[in-house]
Amino acid sequence: MMYSFLANNRDELIERCKAKVALRPTRAATLEQLKNGVPIFLEQLERTLRAEEGGEDLESAKISGHSGGDASAQSEMGVSAIAHGKALLELGFTIDQVVHDYGDLCQAITDLAVERDAPFGVQEFRTLNRCLDNAIAEAVTEFSALRDASLARRQAEAFNERLGFLVHELRNSLLTASLAVAALQQSQLPISGATGGVLKRSIQEMKQLISAALDEVRVGGHPAAAPSRSRASWPRPLKPRNSTRKRRRRVSGWSRWTPRSRSPAAARCCSPRWGTCCRTPSSSRSPARW
Repeated sequence: MMYSFLANNRDELIERCKAKVALRPTRAATLEQLKNGVPIFLEQLERTLRAEEGGEDLESAKISGHSGGDASAQSEMGVSAIAHGKALLELGFTIDQVVHDYGDLCQAITDLAVERDAPFGVQEFRTLNRCLDNAIAEAVTEFSALRDASLARRQAEAFNERLGFLVHELRNSLLTASLAVAALQQSQLPISGATGGVLKRSIQEMKQLISAALDEVRVGGHPAAAPSRSRASWPRPLKPRNSTRKRRRRVSGWSRWTPRSRSPAAARCCSPRWGTCCRTPSSSRSPARW
């Protein structure tokens, strides 16, 4: 019977599990790891097999749980598996190592049974698989829940630390700005003086802090930034409708409109050869004739 085989080879199975664990990189079986793991599981598996052999199905379910698990009724094997998953998390192990620990025990049992030529019945293998499934499910569930809670706690602590830094810096800048405003009001100092410069720097510091906080929020909410368009895809600026805009020139206290491109006659009139008739009106001419 399998329960007799487990009882007679208990120490050998534990040593084989230790050897399998040591073969994996950065792993070593410790007393803390095995405290709620392999030894207790072997003891509970042996009791389950004895209960089923005696027809005590309720006692078997109480020890190792029903097939597929039962959240409403916690079994002894489930409690020990929860403690085992918690211990592995505290030791810094990963979730795949939790599964491998129970897989090592299953391989150790089958390998030793083949070496000793120990015949097992089909129902005994079904019981072994049911116990392994329930134990792995409980250990992984507890491990994942505690890991998620720890991760959420660390994230909350980091957020509170950043928030505290932001509030502290804003308080310092706000206090400096408040003192500067009080000094300006009481002494009636100009805003362009040194005290006004202190106020402006404080406001600028608060603006930079708020801008940096908003940037961090945007990056956290939208990790993937939209790709920027190339300059070739930018729209071309529209040309003005009237490219020959008129410019206004002032002439001796009154103004007239002259185009950019002057006629030849106007060019000769305003050239140095012809004097400054168009620039300075003669005394014999009145502005009304222009």
